[in-house]
Amino acid sequence: MSDPIQTGTQPRDPDLASVVPRQETSRPEVSPDWVDELLLAGPAGEVCLDIGGPLRRDELRLLVRQREVVLRAAELTARDTVALCLPPSLAYVANLLAGWRIGARVLLLDHRLTTYEIDQALARIRPSVVVSAGPLAGGLRAYHDITEQVTRYPGRPSDTGHAVLQLSSGSTGPSKVIGRTAADLVAEVTRYTQIPGVPRRGERIVLLASMVHVLGLVGGLLYGLHAGVELDLPQKVSPESFLATVGARSSPATLLGVPFHIELLASVAHPPALPQLTGMTTGGELVRPTVHESFVDRYRVRLGNMYGMTEVGVIATDLYGEHRPALTPAPGITVSEHGGELHIARPESPYVGRGDAARWSDGWLHTKDAGVFEDGLIAIRGRLDSQVSVGGLKVDLTEVEQTLAAFHEVAGAVVVFDGGIEAYVVLSDPGGAQRVDEQLTQRLATYKRPRVVHVVQRLPRTATGKLVRDPAVLATARPTP
Repeated sequence: MSDPIQTGTQPRDPDLASVVPRQETSRPEVSPDWVDELLLAGPAGEVCLDIGGPLRRDELRLLVRQREVVLRAAELTARDTVALCLPPSLAYVANLLAGWRIGARVLLLDHRLTTYEIDQALARIRPSVVVSAGPLAGGLRAYHDITEQVTRYPGRPSDTGHAVLQLSSGSTGPSKVIGRTAADLVAEVTRYTQIPGVPRRGERIVLLASMVHVLGLVGGLLYGLHAGVELDLPQKVSPESFLATVGARSSPATLLGVPFHIELLASVAHPPALPQLTGMTTGGELVRPTVHESFVDRYRVRLGNMYGMTEVGVIATDLYGEHRPALTPAPGITVSEHGGELHIARPESPYVGRGDAARWSDGWLHTKDAGVFEDGLIAIRGRLDSQVSVGGLKVDLTEVEQTLAAFHEVAGAVVVFDGGIEAYVVLSDPGGAQRVDEQLTQRLATYKRPRVVHVVQRLPRTATGKLVRDPAVLATARPTP
């Protein structure tokens, strides 16, 4: 293992002094009142959220106390787990913070999961209380007004010290259960306060990413509440609604989303002038070069990138697009390279259940991402599981996929190995299939070329907007013979 890159002991945020002790330990403790001190504190009249309408801090504190009464009436205690299966809403925020104030472990389930997937997750974790919503109207809504249903579940006492449980995206295989402590969350919020380019008090985050998953949860909701940055949710999942939300206030606004949202925004031929828009930050997979160029050309603002994982949160950033596609390690993050794989220092395994030495061992989280360090920057080279052998020759599927994605005729592409290299593409020009084949012949060696290119209407995505790379799922997108 090469020498780790340590970005140094991060400066203390004075607002967190009562939450994180000054002494450095491998497992820092946090105040039992961390939610009040870190997230809910602040001027009573300050607008902190806009989810269908502006909400002041004193109103949020009241909502959280009211939900806490309901959860306690359902016999939720600090030894229990509460599962939230709620869409983006004030109800989601209030129940999340109320569960943490009680001291319970909170399991976050994306409301877009199927009933089968939810039942499987509940059977694995066995919470004591489940908070869910009834049928939702309008599939394109970015938030909902709901009435929660709180039910008891045949659960068991929490056997870990985690504050939150999340499921991995499952884009390349079965989901994993990932746990993070309150100390983990506090440390990541602290990390955000030290990153150049993040919004500051008096500014806004227009959140396009899901609050159930780590980018929207910590980078949007928790950081925004702590830093005094107003968090706004658009009314609909559409570029027009995204831009209308930016233009609804005069204060500076930063968009926070994933490449899927950038592609939507880049499709707007003539966006309105928005002097409030300071830029956009994206997490997840790398934005295709043509989409990146289209976005910057149309909006004339910075398009920054974050690299992170559910297991640890934000790892590296390039919010000003200065080093694209490379990134700078985030404050307090220790990164090492081992056999071409990026490892992140983490004292304990983040996985709930049986340990996996292939993912965590000896204090290091194995990212499964290929990467190198160049001049103090992290350069991501793709997934290690994207490297396959064809006739004894090594092929990086990421290279093949990026080659396809760069073609003007291609609106989206996924390349997988299923006994051979196969590509799934969405064409921007329905008649462009032959041109795609010609360009592949020109740009890729024979052994690298897909043996078949499936033209599909859409590419399956996970609940977080990541492209699915499971061959069995992709096969369902093929046209019916």
